[in-house]
Amino acid sequence: MVMHMRHGRDLGGGAPAGKVQDDGAFGPLSRAGAPSYGWAMLQPSPAFMMTTRPRAVARWLFAVAGLIVAMVVVGGITRLTNSGLSITEWKPITGIIPPLTEAQWQAEFANYKRIPEYWTVNRDMTLAGFKAIFFWEYLHRVLGRVIGLAFALPLIWFWARKAIPAGYKPRLLALLALGGLQGAIGWWMVASGLVERTDVSHIRLAVHLLTALFILAGIVWTALDLMALYRNRLAAPARLTRLGAGAIVALFVQLLFGALTAGLDAGYAFSSWPLMGDAWFPAGTPMMTPAIANVFDNPVVVQFIHRWFAFVAAGLLVWAAARAIGHGALRAGWLVILLVVVQIGLGIATLLSGVQIDIAVAHQANAALLLIAATAAAHRLGRGHGRIANSIMVS
Repeated sequence: MVMHMRHGRDLGGGAPAGKVQDDGAFGPLSRAGAPSYGWAMLQPSPAFMMTTRPRAVARWLFAVAGLIVAMVVVGGITRLTNSGLSITEWKPITGIIPPLTEAQWQAEFANYKRIPEYWTVNRDMTLAGFKAIFFWEYLHRVLGRVIGLAFALPLIWFWARKAIPAGYKPRLLALLALGGLQGAIGWWMVASGLVERTDVSHIRLAVHLLTALFILAGIVWTALDLMALYRNRLAAPARLTRLGAGAIVALFVQLLFGALTAGLDAGYAFSSWPLMGDAWFPAGTPMMTPAIANVFDNPVVVQFIHRWFAFVAAGLLVWAAARAIGHGALRAGWLVILLVVVQIGLGIATLLSGVQIDIAVAHQANAALLLIAATAAAHRLGRGHGRIANSIMVS
């Protein structure tokens, strides 16, 4: 005997609503003809219905995701304006207060004058120029603290109110821990440019950016799970399908090479498209040993990979988007396709403009939006494989 339910309503045959049948061998039956104890086991508990608030938790997570997108944008501006080394100390608590007096500004400027970037690149910088680069790094750090509080404080409130559905507390704690780790990674990145280098390590920059984007994807995925739970109290978390995973991994690889391109200033190597100068790959490019080092450390090779792997990632993303559209996710699927086209266009424009700041920042911001849309599409694919209990078989 097969029973189909949607949001607790009987969609199959059986007795009319409100009547109870008896099958003799198994005792009283539910409205659909299934044993009543089976029906009861499928219903959310009264405590669950009264206290958990999956939609409210999801909306909070979407708000935090918006803050992370803003953080990615400010981080891009900080990098492109060479502002990342303007604050040479890590003060998680007291660092929230900026210099307020002339003496405090002079002290901060004196700290900056001790690092190699000042002596090698900005030796003629005035205090006014220093204040300009200080602003972006300060804003980046303050926004990081705001995100931390925007995640931690509501989490405590929802936890105390027992509003977090069962099974989601460990995931939220893991995201909180990753946020704390991200702050440490940020300082680890900055520290790489304070002693011997005139900029931060491009490898550490890539780790910093990819960690932020991983947290962003995790928050969006969790919020989508919670929204599914709000719509259907029997919904299970979505699974990452092979196609969804392939598309997301390809996107992260492309984001990795985007971060390396930024960290190595590889975008300045060639400002032409589709050729790099007058060749697909410039002849006579100095190569490193071992060969694998070129993939991560050679600006010309890194730009070449970032140019052309983009189309591999785009192909997988469009494929996943088409499948998501077929599963009913019209908005997420078409948004992925649109943002893929925009991202490729912005990437080409960034090269042709000689890495004009506004275009480059738009390129990075669109990458974060594309990740959100791709996460939504992959999530819908994961829900299309029997993960939502809209249809339950009882035999």
